[in-house]
Amino acid sequence: MGKILYNFPRNPPESAGRRVGQRAGESARMGNDLNPGRGRTRQVQMPRNFWMITCNEENFNITRELDFSAQGLKSEYRRKVQRVEKDDRLLFYVSGIRKFTATATVTGAYQEVESNPWRNEGKATWPYRVEIKPEVALEPEQYIPAGLLAYRLDYVRRWPPENWYLAFQGNLHLLPKGDFFLIEEEMKKLKFGRDYVPAEAPPPSGGRSRKGRRSGGQRSAAGKTDKTEAKTAAAAATE
Repeated sequence: MGKILYNFPRNPPESAGRRVGQRAGESARMGNDLNPGRGRTRQVQMPRNFWMITCNEENFNITRELDFSAQGLKSEYRRKVQRVEKDDRLLFYVSGIRKFTATATVTGAYQEVESNPWRNEGKATWPYRVEIKPEVALEPEQYIPAGLLAYRLDYVRRWPPENWYLAFQGNLHLLPKGDFFLIEEEMKKLKFGRDYVPAEAPPPSGGRSRKGRRSGGQRSAAGKTDKTEAKTAAAAATE
């Protein structure tokens, strides 16, 4: 019999699975090129921190005259200042008149500068500065007396109710998210009037609600009662 010769290709063919995977990848890339929004997740930057700036009325008016484009920070709060980041939120509280006046959003990291337009309050200077943009800026006649909302704030619960204002001493305070939104919602109602539609309350910061824990305890107690009744019935049947 004659010999049968086979001609094998120098490079083995690609497996079908590999070809299919490559084609799928190419199709996905082509689809994204044709429809840039497809297959991509839009990332929305959420604020990490909610700050309250405390200053006197003169220095707040300087910020207002700058159209809320920048805010100075005092020297004795360097560690807190280093935590201020882009997209953080700011609430303004004016000492002396003890009122909430405006909110803003941080648009850039803090900078150390040689001079600032804000006036020294006592021995404190303003060597730091952050760029900001306004969110809700009330008119002077709309400023909210902080005492009207203080009893609803978690931040002041460590102080006696009549001494709530002691919680706001100092230039820079880190507020609970719920406190910040509570105050800002009241400011929006004044700013935008009847046309404003209140936003939903922000979700809790973490953990189960007290109601959930309480109901869980009730279920646990009910389960123990059922087991005890079952054991009693079994013992009676044996006798």
